Amino acid sequence: MDEKAEELLNKCKEMDDASVMGSCKVLLEMMNNKDVKLDEDMDQSYISMAENLSPKDVSKVLSLALKIRESGDIKDTELKNAASILIRAIEMS
Repeated sequence: MDEKAEELLNKCKEMDDASVMGSCKVLLEMMNNKDVKLDEDMDQSYISMAENLSPKDVSKVLSLALKIRESGDIKDTELKNAASILIRAIEMS
């Protein structure tokens, strides 16, 4: 993980910003609807995570967003845009 990603992860610990939480929920729901599979050990489904989203989950969703944005395997521009929106929302908060 690069320094910028590490900085973002530290910034979003226990974050409770409404726009960030909304972006997290949108990304998770989109991942569920598009049946995205990442090599990530998730203890719950994306939709379950979206329904029960809490500030402590923001760093997990950010990690997913970073993987989606950098993935060469994921070609869905709508999903990549949602990931980028979340990352920018955290950068701006």
